[in-house]
Amino acid sequence: MQHLVLVGACYLDTILSVPHYPEQDSKLRATSLAIRRGGNCPNTLEVLEQLLDAHHHRDNVQAHLVSPLPERSSPATRRIVASFGPRSRADLDHCLYRDACSEPASSYIIRSEATGSRTIVNYNLLPEMTAREFEGVVRAFVSHPDSWWHFEGRIPDTTLACIRLLRSHLPAARISVELEKPGRQGLPELAAEADVVFYSRSWAESRGHQSAEACLTGEQRRQSTVGAGDTFIAGMLYGLVCREKTWHLSQSVRFAVDLATLKVQREGFQGLGADMVAPATG
Repeated sequence: MQHLVLVGACYLDTILSVPHYPEQDSKLRATSLAIRRGGNCPNTLEVLEQLLDAHHHRDNVQAHLVSPLPERSSPATRRIVASFGPRSRADLDHCLYRDACSEPASSYIIRSEATGSRTIVNYNLLPEMTAREFEGVVRAFVSHPDSWWHFEGRIPDTTLACIRLLRSHLPAARISVELEKPGRQGLPELAAEADVVFYSRSWAESRGHQSAEACLTGEQRRQSTVGAGDTFIAGMLYGLVCREKTWHLSQSVRFAVDLATLKVQREGFQGLGADMVAPATG
């Protein structure tokens, strides 16, 4: 069995849809409100599990999440665990449960129906994962030397230390990293250490690239919908891990782009795996 470990933050998102973005010191009535689990890696994990089920790879891949969470008994943690669904087989035992904390990391998202844009305000009092804590997680996988580890590039210094720990303890492991926020120092160093890198549009443009082709072979999608990038990564990880021996890289890219395109046409992530048709092998 292949083991896939996703390392990144887990949030509870409060999403307010409004007719237009409010002016300063004004009042505006929202048209809808939704509260759901968020975070790049948890979103990717949810879609990946759907793909594993829909395309009959459930018994071939075990997915794990490594993320700081409130104490196990807190309502927030119970809600996060339940959000993956009753049939989920994702392993959350390697999450870092903070016994002194009852509140989750939170995002408040205002989405304008007029422009499709979104504004995000984060609030997080959970202590971040340390390299020492991560080393304990790595030691739990010594019997799975060829595991795949995917990192959200949130805190470059810590993430770089974690990647180097992996290279030391599990030299056969494969590593991917997501570079999303261009303002974070140290992201190029992460890219240099990884086997696979996922570049966001904003990061690529901040580096002076004028097109997706100039940064990465593939297609660019310009939608600003919540979760499209996480869905694309889920599709790519599915292709790289589950279809490595039967798909060319271009097939994995096409599958991931089509999956992300499907995502922007709906709210949430439900049903993506079942609605997605895999390309032919060859």
